[in-house]
Formats: sequence, structure tokens, C-alpha cells
Amino acid sequence: MKRLTIITIAIATCLNINAASKGIKYIPGDSLTMINKAQPGGPFYKRIDVDKYPTLTPTVNRYYSFPTGLALVFRTDSRNINAKWKTTSDYHAVNGPALMQSGLDLYIKKDGRWVWAGCGKPKFNKKKHSSPVIHNMADSVKECMLYLPLFERLDSLEIGVDADAMIEPIANPFNKRVVAIGSSITHGSGTSRPGMAYPARMERATGIEFINLGASGQCKLDDFFAQIAADTNADAFIFDTFSNPSGQQIDERLESFVKTVRKAHPKTPLIFIQTLDRPTTTFNSKVREFEQGKQEAARRGLKKVMAKDKNVYFIDPGMPIGDDYEGTVDGVHPTDLGHERIIAVILPQIKEILRQHKVIK
Repeated sequence: MKRLTIITIAIATCLNINAASKGIKYIPGDSLTMINKAQPGGPFYKRIDVDKYPTLTPTVNRYYSFPTGLALVFRTDSRNINAKWKTTSDYHAVNGPALMQSGLDLYIKKDGRWVWAGCGKPKFNKKKHSSPVIHNMADSVKECMLYLPLFERLDSLEIGVDADAMIEPIANPFNKRVVAIGSSITHGSGTSRPGMAYPARMERATGIEFINLGASGQCKLDDFFAQIAADTNADAFIFDTFSNPSGQQIDERLESFVKTVRKAHPKTPLIFIQTLDRPTTTFNSKVREFEQGKQEAARRGLKKVMAKDKNVYFIDPGMPIGDDYEGTVDGVHPTDLGHERIIAVILPQIKEILRQHKVIK
């Protein structure tokens, strides 16, 4: 009798698994609408068509091949949403969890607000991933936004919904575009999920499309970053360009950087953000001297630029993470708390600049 019971349970389990697998249909992610792309065209899951910029360093080439900040938007009446995706490597970041690096992050619109709904959790030490994102919802039509991995190349993605459900692309829900070019802070190092970097959070808070062109450790006012900005349509630019270069590099490169962008965008507001006061400077005098030199060079250089150009702005302090030493994961990269504190200071100032330029009301 005991053996019969075990066999019965096994058969029932198999039937349930088969029923579940038959109850979900998958569609390719590239059949849906991609938002937060810097430029039109190029590979679907890359934020920049890196082949257009042969002078990119190998590291920037790799980072700009990531789907950092990109999101799929769609509409569905499915009660369940699943995902299957493939990433290029099984690299592990030291300053952020696997979910931030190679996971998915779903938001659903509720009462006019984008509300977090669920995550696609990546498999540890794997390149192929499958995960429920959210289950047991109502069968009403829902407007969805799925942020893609911050620190991993995405080879393919499929979205799973109930077999009898509708899923379809929708128009980009955001008008106006702000492009953020910057360091690992803009990239999202230290955050918990793909939707928690400050550009994505300001996007949801404002209804403005925020494009994330952060490049961890690489944004040193290089000519190719200026050229990418020149080639990108935007209602405003945010530059987190003082976190990575030395003071000497800022002195040597800032004016030329602005000149290249200005040639393509004569009146577009260019908003530069001062780098953060790093907790690593508290006891390390050498790091403190280096960081102070960067901040002083930024102030010196922007004062000169702003004297000639009324549409260049400088937010200083630009990345206040608090004075309790609790805002970073490693003394450099802001956590979700750190990004919250940054946004609280810079977003009101950015919105005021956008109002002055009639980008928003």
C-alpha cells in the first residue's frame, strides 16, 4: 500500500509538471518594445552599437555591449510572468549581488505609478537562466516594464505568460530624454537590482526617459565619450565625469570635452555632477589628497566653462551619500540607500534646470 501511494504521488507530480509546462507560452523579448536606448539601431540588447566607435577601449566596448538601463515595455493580462535568458559569462562582481549583475527587474504600473513587482533571479555560476518573475496576479491588463541586467551581456531573452493570455508591445511610456554618462556610480555598481541605479529611479519618478551610459571605472572625459554624446539626441545631458579621472586629466580634458558636445548640441543643458566624498578618504591620506584634487579641478574647470556658457550647470555637492558612513557597499559605490540620498539632492535641481529649458512644466 505504501509503495502504491508513492507511485501515485510520483505520477501526480509528473502530471502537474507537464500541466505547468503546457500552461506557459514563451515569446522572444525582441518582439517587445525596448526603451532607454541611447541611439536608434544596433544590436537589440546592446545599449550602444559599439562598432560605430572603433576608438573605444576594450573595457568600454565590453561595458557598452551590456544592456545596462535598458528595459522592455509590454502589456499583458497574464496571471503569471516567467523568463528564460542567456548571458555571455558567469563573471561575479565584488561590489554587487548576482541579481544586479545578471538578473531581471519587473515594474508594473499601478494607480499611475511604476511599482516594483518581481525579479528574474539568475542561476549562480550559470549562463542559462530560467525563473518565475511573478505569479498569481489578477487577470486584468497590466502595463509592465522589465529592466535588463546591469553588468552582463545578454544573448537572448524569452518572456513566459499563461498560454491563454495576451502579451503585446506598447509605445514608449516616456517622452523627453535625459542621457546620463558617467562612472560606476551611474552604471549602478553597489545597487541591489537592475532598476535601482539612479537613472532608472529618476525615470520612474519623473516620467522622463533616462538613458544610462555609465561605464564602471572608465569615464575620464575621453574624446569617445564626448563623441557618443554628440551623436545622441537628448533634451539634457547629465555628466558624472569627475569620479574616474585624476585632477590633471580634468584640467587637460574638460574644455575640449564640452566643446565637442556643444558643437552638436548648441543649447542643450549640460549638467555636470560633482563626485562623491568617498568614505575611503577618512583614514587614507593619499586617497584623500587624490580625491580632493579631483573635486578642486572640477570646480576650477566648470567655473571657467560656465563663464562662457550659460547652459552648462554644476551640481556641487553632486553625490551626497550622508555622513554616517552607511551609504556605500565598499567605501566608493553607493548602495540603494546611497542612491536614495543622491537622488534626494540632485533630482530637484535637475527638474528645475529642465523647467528653465521648458523640457518639463
